[in-house]
Amino acid sequence: MRIVILGAHLVGKTTLAEKLHESFPGYDFYPEPYFELEDMGFVFSETPTTDDYMMQLEYSLKQIMRSDKSAIFDRCPIDLLAYALAVDNTLDFQRVFNKIQNVIEKIDVFVFVPIEEPDRILCSDSELPELRWRVNDIIGKLITDFEIEVIEVRGDLSQRLNQIQNRIR
Repeated sequence: MRIVILGAHLVGKTTLAEKLHESFPGYDFYPEPYFELEDMGFVFSETPTTDDYMMQLEYSLKQIMRSDKSAIFDRCPIDLLAYALAVDNTLDFQRVFNKIQNVIEKIDVFVFVPIEEPDRILCSDSELPELRWRVNDIIGKLITDFEIEVIEVRGDLSQRLNQIQNRIR
């Protein structure tokens, strides 16, 4: 089963993905494309650009395509598309939509970690709080556009993990 975690920055995706991986030790774990690309020498802009997000989106698509059927992904093409749309409203949405649609059919479980109110992880000005909220809203719309069923998790880490495990079973 391929499981993806999606959400804006600073919502606890990575922590949840790592903990979920502990629950499924036979699964491959795929970190955020940002970190893998950075390890390969790609230098991202100080202020993220559409090109930065599109590069990560393309890499995310490749991660999914080359993955085994037992995998957990700390990011999803859908949330990377949300970031690209949040910084560039002239993006050719339909072209990207079609490319993503073909790949996400390989995903079995989508886990959405929204920003909660009150916010569990406060975002400082240097961490682009407005972008974070825009992305959170766009992800909600993209979930509808792609017509995917998601497990939307809330609460502390153990509550989130239990929500996922209960739905998977």
